[in-house]
Amino acid sequence: MKKWVNPKILGLTTMLVGMAIPLLFAQSVPQPVLTIAPTGTNQLLLSITNGVTFTNYEIFRTPILNSAAYPWAWEAVGMNGQTNFVVDMGNDFMGYFKALVGADQDGDRVPDWMDANPNDPTIGALSITIDSPTNNAVVQ
Repeated sequence: MKKWVNPKILGLTTMLVGMAIPLLFAQSVPQPVLTIAPTGTNQLLLSITNGVTFTNYEIFRTPILNSAAYPWAWEAVGMNGQTNFVVDMGNDFMGYFKALVGADQDGDRVPDWMDANPNDPTIGALSITIDSPTNNAVVQ
């Protein structure tokens, strides 16, 4: 005796499993916890203490919290698994940093690590064309 599976039930099961897989993946990336330490120079070491190896992180900076005049600005984007970032203090002796799980912050469908400007949706993927030298010379 053959048993037939109702196609509606099979379709619903497939849809629910398909929806659950991205949710499980998204939940497996915890929100980053950031620590900051001076390096003894004009630089800071920012470390994500609960990083995972299968995603990248981005560092943002602002000199003043909750100010429209000073929005969060992109400071650095890491490669998958990178949890340590060295940033220059510049002229600022005070400021704030935050870390986010890497994605597409400007919504232009280009991952931030490939984006020419992760804060501007009108600028897409970064590409570099070297016009000169054309004789296979090494450019340093």
